[in-house]
Amino acid sequence: MLTGAAVLAASSCAALAESATLAADPGPRGGAAAAGGPIGGLTSDELTFFTAGSANFQEAEGIGNGLGPRFNLDRCSGCHAQPAVGGSSPAVNPQPAVGTAYGAKNVVPSFITSSGPVVEARFKRRSNGLPDGGVHSLFVIAGRKDGTGDASDCTAVQEDFDGQFAKGNVSLRIPTPVFGSGLIDSIDDDTILRNLATDVAAKAQLGILGHPNFSANAGTVTRFGWKAQNQSLLMFAGEAYNVEIGISNELFPIERDNNPSCQYASVPNDSTNVDGFQKLTAAQIVSDLERFSFFMKFLAPPVPSTTAPGGSDSITRGRKAFVSVGCALCHTPTLQTAPSNTVPALSNLKANLFSDLALHRMGAELADDIAQGAAAGDEFRTAPLWGLGQRLFFLHDGRTSDLRQAIGAHASPGTSAYAPSEANQVIQGFNALPEATKQDLLNFLRSL
Repeated sequence: MLTGAAVLAASSCAALAESATLAADPGPRGGAAAAGGPIGGLTSDELTFFTAGSANFQEAEGIGNGLGPRFNLDRCSGCHAQPAVGGSSPAVNPQPAVGTAYGAKNVVPSFITSSGPVVEARFKRRSNGLPDGGVHSLFVIAGRKDGTGDASDCTAVQEDFDGQFAKGNVSLRIPTPVFGSGLIDSIDDDTILRNLATDVAAKAQLGILGHPNFSANAGTVTRFGWKAQNQSLLMFAGEAYNVEIGISNELFPIERDNNPSCQYASVPNDSTNVDGFQKLTAAQIVSDLERFSFFMKFLAPPVPSTTAPGGSDSITRGRKAFVSVGCALCHTPTLQTAPSNTVPALSNLKANLFSDLALHRMGAELADDIAQGAAAGDEFRTAPLWGLGQRLFFLHDGRTSDLRQAIGAHASPGTSAYAPSEANQVIQGFNALPEATKQDLLNFLRSL
């Protein structure tokens, strides 16, 4: 029989053993990309549009195509590359190379590195102190000669990003993956609102509220982007084409910089080819913008692993812990798509996105001080977690590559400017878990 001292010693040893094996992010799941292909059940014509859209998504734009005058990258797939086309930031950020390519007269801002994530920069306030919130494109085409055009006479001047960053006036955002976007687009408003109205008592007990973002005119639920600010895939694509690459289009027909010395393509730069009806295929007639939208609409969701990392038992235990501590109250595992006669392949499907698509207050530590629609400066859309297992950067600004750090960053006390994070009590619950259970939960997340 063990003495009291022996029992105490044994328990101390057990505690030391557990603390010596702290739960850790197992890192991005290896192996082939678990995403990037078309969703099942598409017709041959839908596959044709998917393929055409994929090609355009990866095509580099040049001066002759309308690139710029201000831009962040020259192609959609530069942002959306990991672990396959349609994903998020790749391991090597292409922005430093693209920003200075072909003789362009740009200085790469200090917050952009080859080993960091692709980012866009938003200014919090204008020089007069009024709110800004818009994307300020990082680079200009001045001096660039890329084979499609010569911008040596362009007089556009790059903004002082390092100066603004030093003043704390820059908010960074990384690309959101677009896998499974057609399913998200196919979830009707009633489903989103009904889901928010479930488990109200459990949410209230943990301090979880949440609300949708809405279209100011239509009054419908918006759902794409870090603040759920975009209504549809078409709007998401049109805005990104104009803001990130500088290509004006049928949704955003005005150049972001009207400097007359920097215009090298007709405006809008991208539009439907109405003269090609007799000689082109349907996929060739539609604009790049529409092809991007079709590609994202028909892009399959990521396929989770049932065994990696940690084995199936660990993943199963981790999913149970994910639910028990309250993570699933915001990261809703499944939402159902609506019936569709237009695209049967997207009809009545379970979208396992792990998001309620709603806005939640995340506190001062994550706040970016930028309001968009009904989203306040500390509110963000619940990020869908599908595909998390092969993602490299986390949180809206890509501040960490460590999943455990990202979980911890969800907690934030209240300040004079912002209320406490709605996730505080959930994170307290996570922190109280035994290290082995935390590891199971991390393994589960990396299996997605």
